[in-house]
Amino acid sequence: MGYDIERFVGYVNEGLLCSICRDVLEDALQAPCEHAFCTACIHGWLVHHSNCPEDRQMIDVSLLRPLYRYMKNDLNRLQLHCKNREYGCEMVCSLESIDRHERECEYSQIPCSNAGCTVQIERRNLDGHLAVCEYRSRECPNGCGYTILSAEDTQHNCVAELRTELELLRSEMICRVEEAKHEMESRLDSQRRHMVQKESILQNEIEELKSQMSRMMSDVRSLMAAERQHRQELEQAELEKREL
Repeated sequence: MGYDIERFVGYVNEGLLCSICRDVLEDALQAPCEHAFCTACIHGWLVHHSNCPEDRQMIDVSLLRPLYRYMKNDLNRLQLHCKNREYGCEMVCSLESIDRHERECEYSQIPCSNAGCTVQIERRNLDGHLAVCEYRSRECPNGCGYTILSAEDTQHNCVAELRTELELLRSEMICRVEEAKHEMESRLDSQRRHMVQKESILQNEIEELKSQMSRMMSDVRSLMAAERQHRQELEQAELEKREL
């Protein structure tokens, strides 16, 4: 749908009106036959038709193009009233800047920012509404530190709230202690397995060293026996030499 033509100041050229809704073009597109439409209007039309609503020439979505620059410039220069005119806004600005103004307009109806509140209020009156809104939140005046809604004032009980918070903290603490306990047990178990594995490896290395030591002692004894025999043979040879 286009911009309501009643909002515009002065004469609006016929060529700047949508051929379907007959309002001023919004987010305009142009067919090859040069008829212009609002994007929403022509897309809706082409769901059920395959021709131009003005001259019945065949058109397709892929053939639609943006407006010619001169037409777009003419559109942007049009002057119109803010949509919040009925609420008191007297602003008149160009079509090119109307969206920016309406996003910031003090007369725009906006929702209350308090959760649960369904009131729509003018932006300029929002602060005043928030000060009295029954869904506004504030800190308990009795010093318990609990945030309450005005609607809950009569039900608020500092002792009960603090007792509930204490129970929650106690439950949370118990959970954290249990988690820490399980984590510690898991670490100790992992370290215990690692130590057992290390001990087994060291035991095997000790046995291997003992075996190597035993072989070395055996070799030493064999060498000593061979040395004694060699000495005896030398002595025997020396005796035989002397006898000769």
